[in-house]
Amino acid sequence: MKLLFIGDIVGAPGRRAVRELLPSLRQRHALDVIIANGENSAGGNGITPDIAAELFELGVDAITTGDHLWDQKEVMDLLQNEPRFLRPLNYPPGTPGRGSSVLKIRDLPPLAVLNVQGRTFMQPPLDNPFPLALEEAKWLRQHTNIIFVDFHAEATSEKIAFARMLDGQVSAVVGTHTHVQTADEQIFPGGTAYLTDAGFTGPHESVLGREIHPVLQRFRTAMPQRFEVARNDVRLHGAVIEIDPASGKALAIERVAEKLL
Repeated sequence: MKLLFIGDIVGAPGRRAVRELLPSLRQRHALDVIIANGENSAGGNGITPDIAAELFELGVDAITTGDHLWDQKEVMDLLQNEPRFLRPLNYPPGTPGRGSSVLKIRDLPPLAVLNVQGRTFMQPPLDNPFPLALEEAKWLRQHTNIIFVDFHAEATSEKIAFARMLDGQVSAVVGTHTHVQTADEQIFPGGTAYLTDAGFTGPHESVLGREIHPVLQRFRTAMPQRFEVARNDVRLHGAVIEIDPASGKALAIERVAEKLL
């Protein structure tokens, strides 16, 4: 099984990158499954049901999120009604939505997707992701050996430690949130593919997808600024992971950094 994970989609430029680049990526890599982090896909702030529907229509099979989950009030409809849409697992009990889902995609073996948020330098402070993720992975393995994890976190050390803990328990752990693609893709001894951060899909002539000048003004003056989504040098970032469907172990991981011409 070949899976493409698309790093944080930022605004309309990011969605355009998915629309225009995904078909060729699907063909080139013989992709079976597409998972995307969509928490910045609505103008850089959150996601709406209409945008989620657009991403599903473009071929995305599951959408993960993170700390911008609540930026659009319409997200409640997704949380309550869409099993392919995930929020971080480690919200308190009773929070709408789900942190994991076992999906049956076309004629493929069942695939589990797990979404977890870190705590170091992150807001809001959620429950401890380490014991919760271990327990959830144990439960998911009763349904499938193929488990993909989006760990939405800031600190590199927390991401590496979290993935090391899950080595051999899940197929892959890929980090999101920092919007900067790292060059540390690897397969751990237990068969878990790992990448600290997938990067982001959107305008790269920017500061993490936002127009440069307002961000500079904020740093220079400490005064509030409006951070609009930038427009230029649009790229799709992510990772292609090949997984043995029988064992659930990763066979290969390759970073993706595709420029929209």
